[in-house]
Amino acid sequence: MTETSQSPRNASVVVVGAGDYIGGAIAKRFAAEGYLVFMGRRNADKLLPLKAAIEAAGGRAEARALDAREEEQVIAFIAEAEAAAPVEVVIFNIGANVNFPLLETTARVFRKVWELACFAGFLTGREGARVMLPRGRGSLFFTGATAGLRGGSGYAAFASAKFGIRAVAQAAARELGPKGIHVAHLVIDAGVDTEWVRERMKAAGVSDDRALLQPSSVAETYWVLHQQTSDAWTFETEIRPSAETW
Repeated sequence: MTETSQSPRNASVVVVGAGDYIGGAIAKRFAAEGYLVFMGRRNADKLLPLKAAIEAAGGRAEARALDAREEEQVIAFIAEAEAAAPVEVVIFNIGANVNFPLLETTARVFRKVWELACFAGFLTGREGARVMLPRGRGSLFFTGATAGLRGGSGYAAFASAKFGIRAVAQAAARELGPKGIHVAHLVIDAGVDTEWVRERMKAAGVSDDRALLQPSSVAETYWVLHQQTSDAWTFETEIRPSAETW
């Protein structure tokens, strides 16, 4: 655990979309502070190395298979986390970044991206609020992207989903903030240091690591947001590397 961590807390953190990079870093960061972390992704087996790493560092984590597009699964997942320890933080971190020319964007692709990056976020936020509201406190965070602020060429499906989840977050913040729930939307304006992004950079002949944002930095931003006092809550913040042109 970190030097600032407390003894194991009687609280859990839900991470929907606990992938190998940002989601994994978020799980590690909150586990280091003593939280029980409930992690969900479609293939639970892929979460086992992350769970083992958290536990090896002295943390606590549970890994579950979760298709966040399925209402019943989301309800059951968050209810299980709440039963294990009161849910204090819910983080929706599903991306679904795809790039297709408009005429090549099929109805199936558009619908799937919307379901993953927007509808699943609505379900996660609704069920997270359901368990946190009776206590009058908690944090509900959504991972966004530049695509949620402007639609780029080839990103009709992805941008529409990210615009949508930003709207869900705004509506939730206005409704839930006065009831003690801190809702925040994090705009990631950069490529995140992942294997996929590095492959794309290599193909494009780009090798400047300064343009990459580290998953641990995203996780730290979420931790800082969770520490804010209610008289100075941030709803939306943008993060980018110093080398990012904007």
